[in-house]
Amino acid sequence: MKKLLWMLLVVILFFIQYSFAYLHTQGKEIVDSNGNPVLLRGIGLGGWLVPEGYMLHIPGYGSPTSIRNRIVDLIGEADTEQFYEIYRANYVNEEDIILIAEWGFNSIRLPFNYRLLSPEDQPGVFLEEGFQVIDSLLIWCERNDLYLILDMHCAPGGQNPDNISDSDGEAKLWTVPANQTRTVEIWREIAERYADEEWIGGYDLLNEPVLPQGYDNSHLRSLYMQIRIAIREVDNNHIIFIEGNWYATDFFQLTPQFDVNMVYSFHKYWNETDQSSIQNYLTLRSSYNIPLWLGESGENSNSWFFECKRLMEDNNIGWCWWTHKKIETVTSPLSSPISFAYQQVLDYWNGQAPRPSSIFAKGTLFQMAGNLAIEKCEYHPDVVASLFEDDFGDQTKPFKNNGIPGTINCVDYDLGINGVAYSDKDFERTNWDWSVYQPWNIGEKYRNDGVDIEKSENSSGTDYNIGWIEDAEWLKYTVNILHSGIYNIVFRVASSWGGGKFRLLSNGQNISGDISVPNTGGWQNWQSISANSIGLSEGEKVIELYFITGGFNISSMQFIALGNGLFEEIDNYTLVGKNYPNPFNATTIIPLILANNTYVNLGIYDINGNLVITLVDSEISSGVKEITWDGKDNNNKNVGAGIYFYRVRVDNKCSVKSMLLLK
Repeated sequence: MKKLLWMLLVVILFFIQYSFAYLHTQGKEIVDSNGNPVLLRGIGLGGWLVPEGYMLHIPGYGSPTSIRNRIVDLIGEADTEQFYEIYRANYVNEEDIILIAEWGFNSIRLPFNYRLLSPEDQPGVFLEEGFQVIDSLLIWCERNDLYLILDMHCAPGGQNPDNISDSDGEAKLWTVPANQTRTVEIWREIAERYADEEWIGGYDLLNEPVLPQGYDNSHLRSLYMQIRIAIREVDNNHIIFIEGNWYATDFFQLTPQFDVNMVYSFHKYWNETDQSSIQNYLTLRSSYNIPLWLGESGENSNSWFFECKRLMEDNNIGWCWWTHKKIETVTSPLSSPISFAYQQVLDYWNGQAPRPSSIFAKGTLFQMAGNLAIEKCEYHPDVVASLFEDDFGDQTKPFKNNGIPGTINCVDYDLGINGVAYSDKDFERTNWDWSVYQPWNIGEKYRNDGVDIEKSENSSGTDYNIGWIEDAEWLKYTVNILHSGIYNIVFRVASSWGGGKFRLLSNGQNISGDISVPNTGGWQNWQSISANSIGLSEGEKVIELYFITGGFNISSMQFIALGNGLFEEIDNYTLVGKNYPNPFNATTIIPLILANNTYVNLGIYDINGNLVITLVDSEISSGVKEITWDGKDNNNKNVGAGIYFYRVRVDNKCSVKSMLLLK
């Protein structure tokens, strides 16, 4: 009889739960209202409603409260309120959500501080302006077909002792019972407000709990069950996501599941990306027939990103990346710049500069908040490619349009993982122990690969260079060679002691010989060295810069076409060919080869130097171009037979050639 009643209860819950078009669980999968599996591919909005010190480069990696206190100390309470209004308006708005959807994500995880929704020390009081922030985001998500998962990142008292939970250094969610009561109360209010919202993907009850000494996972399970009961009083529609103890990694005593619509959410940082690294979670899923979700991951190299994402999808586990935007970063798709003025404020907070005036600090902080807008951020396509390009781990793709002749910046090597697009000795971090420093990118500039990149002081104009080069590392470049011919290649290098050596390969063949790097007198004291008379055939090729011996920096490769009788080089980027046919009696074609988008003036002149017609006076895109002249002037009248000249001008340089029109 008891068994029959239990089965009846499950059927009733199933009917109530799935009577609307909500995400829900079905065995080991998350499915939509039609029962179709949904693999969550999400990104977090970290730093928006829960500012973290490391994202803002604030010394000590401050908590949201300590960050606010620092700002209040500099500019006062009223201006701080205005700062946060600007900060929030620029950090995330609908343009961000549109872009996230365009990148390929189907879900968003929203970290929030309970103080957004309920004032500190005021149980039972809720802040409408806080809920309006979530309401607006939900509207944006619905417009862009993105599920929104609400994540209590900062619970009353702090669910762990760290700045990420906005604690005071102790996890008082566990030691002060009133904090648990408030947590339950807030989640009930959230669930009641959003119970019927179909684009709410679920509720992530506590981010990365860490229970203090004397408490174990039974206490965590107890609180989860209290929250679950409160939610189900008003909302039977939405998934409940349960994170394990010790930063969402330990699920002991959290099994079996205690809800029919529940998912175990684990986090994964700084460990291996092989099957064994998640086997305990897979066993949990199999044992209890319940879905898994990688609720947070990131802060590593693109190689690690790709391998981790592939590991998840090979095992049918949805994932959510951390995070869409930070200040001066390479690990997020969007990076906001650090201004010189903001760095002065940071230096003050770090004890390395005098206290700025309140006027200076206000202007600087307001500028920092304004710089969070999308249009002022740097976009990192390599990060997005590592998550959404399925062949990112198997083959290279161009990072930039690298044309020859022309200059290739060495940091513009191809997209792909370590061992495919490049080879670097330190390319990912797999060590959780912060006391043992393991970098994946020593320079941490420009791109999020293992390749070590730094800001350059190269007098030739390149912004970044490859540094910390070690023996047997290499880089690959997809290039478009615009015409076959003989080239000189000029490399910009710097070294404090010399002894480095490298070569350039094409199809595995050494085309440059082994090139030695001299002592240039410093790591940013640049010199040019050349490999001359290199034969290259036209078409798309993959070339490889192979470092035989390290100990130097390199910034660029300039490919200079040598005259071959068919084309004349105006500069390193533009070649003018001989017209054909010549002589002609109807039309003739003037060929151009442009390594870059270039402003070109092309005119036809008679034997007396008078302008007959201007064929081109505009910017032309890179590539091989064929400009036709039909023997007419600017008034569309046919000209007489005779000798004419065509002049191609680029910047202040030009090429003049003759041709013969017959009648």
